[in-house]
Amino acid sequence: MEKLITILQSMRPDVDFTSCRDLIDSRYLDSLTILALVAELEEEFDITIPTVEIIPANFNSAEAMWAMIERLQEEG
Repeated sequence: MEKLITILQSMRPDVDFTSCRDLIDSRYLDSLTILALVAELEEEFDITIPTVEIIPANFNSAEAMWAMIERLQEEG
């Protein structure tokens, strides 16, 4: 989770990712940022994020992203 927070803070240092639960809904993350984030997460965590997973529910909070990352790592 620390790696994820570090990645997010490098993209948007003005956002408190540990407590924010509406990153998409409040437009802290826009579509271009999400595309860059997906590429970064895939590289850092050695996963593939299918397009069906790129939905607000998976990106509205760091916790939701971490849950998705763990699930995709388990699925291999």
